[in-house]
Amino acid sequence: MVLYILFLLFSALAAWNGIRRFLHVFQLNSYKTDTQLRWMKTHPERLLCLLPALLAVPFACVNALWAQIVCTVWTALAILTLLPRKAKKPLVWTARAKRLAAANALLFLLLAVAGYFCSGALRYLLPALAPAFSPLFLLFTNLLCAPIEKAIRQWYVNDAVKKLRACPDLVVFGITGSYGKTSVKTYLGQLLSAKYDTLITPESYNTPMGVVRTVRERLKATHRIFVCEMGARRVGDIKELCDLVHPRCGLITAVGNQHLETFHTPENILKTKFELADALPADGLLFLNADSEPIRAHLPSLDRPYITYGTTDDCDYYASDVSLTPNGTSFVLHAKDGGCYPFRMKLIGTHSVLNVTGALAVCLTFGISPELLAPAVRKLEAVPHRMQLLPGDITYIDDAYNSNPAGCKAALTTLSMFDCCRILVTPGMVELGDDMERCNREFGRQASEVCDEVYLVGEAQAVPIRAGLTDGGFAESKIHVVHTLQDALSAVRALKAEKPKIVLLENDLPDNY
Repeated sequence: MVLYILFLLFSALAAWNGIRRFLHVFQLNSYKTDTQLRWMKTHPERLLCLLPALLAVPFACVNALWAQIVCTVWTALAILTLLPRKAKKPLVWTARAKRLAAANALLFLLLAVAGYFCSGALRYLLPALAPAFSPLFLLFTNLLCAPIEKAIRQWYVNDAVKKLRACPDLVVFGITGSYGKTSVKTYLGQLLSAKYDTLITPESYNTPMGVVRTVRERLKATHRIFVCEMGARRVGDIKELCDLVHPRCGLITAVGNQHLETFHTPENILKTKFELADALPADGLLFLNADSEPIRAHLPSLDRPYITYGTTDDCDYYASDVSLTPNGTSFVLHAKDGGCYPFRMKLIGTHSVLNVTGALAVCLTFGISPELLAPAVRKLEAVPHRMQLLPGDITYIDDAYNSNPAGCKAALTTLSMFDCCRILVTPGMVELGDDMERCNREFGRQASEVCDEVYLVGEAQAVPIRAGLTDGGFAESKIHVVHTLQDALSAVRALKAEKPKIVLLENDLPDNY
C-alpha cells in the first residue's frame, strides 16, 4: 500500500507538470486543437520529455511487485523531465487555463479512484496514463469543456456588444494587415488623441476575446474613437471581429506571406484582409497602403471609395524627402488637398515613415491640423520590439516581434545606414509554409550585403539563412550558429570590433517554436 500511495503521488505530480507544460503551448497556439496537433507533429523533439512517463506504462501492465517498483521509479523520473521550462512568455493563468487545469485534475482523480478499486495491472495502469498521455488528455478535456467555454465566451461577447451599443456616437476604426498593424494602431491612437478621446486595443489584443476584454474593461462613455487592431490566421477571422465591433472606418497596412501554414495561399490572405473593407458601411472610410504590391494590384477590383497612402506621388497621401539618421527621421507629407507638411520624429526606418504616413492620412482626414500633429509626431515612441532603438555601450535595434520577409528587408535597410560594426542576431522566420526555406535563404542573401557578423539562433532556420549568406559571398568565419539568444548576446559582447557595435535583433521565436 505504501508503494501504491507513493506511485499515486508521483503520478499526480508528473501529470501536473505535463499539463502545465503542454497547456503553455496550447495557450500560445490560441487553444486551437488543429494548431496544437500540428505543433505536436512538427515538434516531436518537444515530446521527448514524456519518455519516462511512457516507459512506466508497460511496467504498469505487469501485475508483479518488481514491475510496480520499476513503474514507480520511471514515474518519479517523469516529474523531473516534465518540469516547466523557462519561457520568454510564461503561462498566464487565465480563467480558461484554470478551468482546463481543473478538468485535467478531475480526470486524474477519476483514474486514480478507478485504479484504487481495480485489481491487478489496472490499479497501476489507469493513473499511469495521465502523465504519459498528458498532451492528448489536455485536448480531450478541452473538447469536453468546449460547450462551457462557448457559453462563457458568448456571455462576454454579448456584454461587450451591449457596451458598444451604449455608445452610438463612437467611431470604431479597424486596422488589419499582414504586418505593421500594431505600429500603425499605436501611432494612430497617439496622434488622434491630440484632438479626440481615443481608445486602442492594448499590446497585441487583436483576437475576438482580446477585443471583448478591451471593450469590457476600458471603453468609457467619453471615448470618441476606438482603434481596434484585427489579427487573423484563418479565412473569416477578420469578418468575425467586424461582426463584433462593426467598424465605420478601416485601414489595411499590408498584405504579405505571413501565417501561410494556416492560410495556405496568398489569395486567402488577401481575401481575409479585405474582409475589413467588405464590412464597412457605404459611407465608411477605407485607407490602403498602396506601397503593398498585393493591395495595389487589388485596387481596380474594389467597388467602393478608398484613400491611399504610401511613398509614391500617385497616392492620396505620400511621404517624400525622407532623411534617415541614427537619431531619427524627417520627411515631407504630401496631402490630398495639395498641402506639403514637414515632420520630424525619433522613429527610425523607412517603414516607420510609411506607418506614420498612414496614421497622418487618417488624422488629416479626421480634421486634425498639421500644426497640432507636428509636436505629436515628434513625441512618438517606437512600439516595443518593433524597430526600437536601444542605445548604450552596444546599440541594439530591437525588432524581435514575429517577423516577415518585408519587415526583415526593411530592418536590414535601416541597419545599413549606421557606420558601425553591423551585427545581425536572428532565428529566422517561421509560419511561412512551403515558402519558409526560400524566404529565409533570400533573407540570408540580403543580410550578406549589409552585415559584418551574423549570429543564427537555433538549427531550424540556420541552414537556409547560411546558404543565402554564402550565395551573397559572405565569409563563413563571420557566420555563427548558437543555441539560444542569450548565447548570441554573450558572443556579441565578447566580439572584438574596430568600430562601435550595433546589433539588429530580428525576430525572436515564441516558446512554441
